[in-house]
Amino acid sequence: MDLGIRGRRALVCASSRGLGLGCARALAEAGVDLVMNARGAEALEAAAEEIRSVHGVAVVAVAADITTEEGRAAVLDQAGEVDILVNNAGGPPPGMWTDWGRDDFVRALDANMLTPIALITALVPGMMARGWGRVVNITSQSVKAPIPVLGLSNAARAGLTGYVAGTARQVAGKGVVMNNLLPGIHATDRAVSLDQGVAEREGITPEEARAQRAATIPAGRYGTPEEFGAACAFLCSQHAGFIIGQNLLLDGGAVNATL
Repeated sequence: MDLGIRGRRALVCASSRGLGLGCARALAEAGVDLVMNARGAEALEAAAEEIRSVHGVAVVAVAADITTEEGRAAVLDQAGEVDILVNNAGGPPPGMWTDWGRDDFVRALDANMLTPIALITALVPGMMARGWGRVVNITSQSVKAPIPVLGLSNAARAGLTGYVAGTARQVAGKGVVMNNLLPGIHATDRAVSLDQGVAEREGITPEEARAQRAATIPAGRYGTPEEFGAACAFLCSQHAGFIIGQNLLLDGGAVNATL
């Protein structure tokens, strides 16, 4: 399927690895020029060069912490006028509700709620003025079914979801389509870290921890960054213009819900 976005320009945050990289690759395959961002310069430039060589699109790599004002300013300066924004940031650490104080919640909100909102505020007006735009926010399956040990993430991502629900409907009439992608467990560094934590708590191997968790997913496996990226690219395509303010689960059926 031709996604109809060849020649568009996208900013993809946290895109040196994992789900962000999956999104960047899928958009590049559709012919989209990229501004890629991550904190680690070496991994980011390696990912950018791979995409340039494989897909022949223009790629600008900006190493910066997108969750800080200084980092966002650096990225936005290089991004210029973009047609597509993919918001993404690593999740806060797991723990119990007794572990977290106000500063922990502020950091989680900064990374997983306020940073996406700041980028939307900066870039969506230009999209509206040009009459076309796409925003995809990578959140979590915890928006639909909270994960007890990820309380910081549950709170911050739920806040972003509420903001997007209203904002998406305010900008849709100007050609800007805004939606959320809710990943379940995918084969990324984040999953490895969570599996390692389970292994240490339960006295099992990481492989056993992964097998245990995969068994709880109806699809029987972890998702891949490639299939996640394909879903992101579709929501950024010309075919997604009537999908407004939605929360698309990519979790292999793990969330047991009718709606």
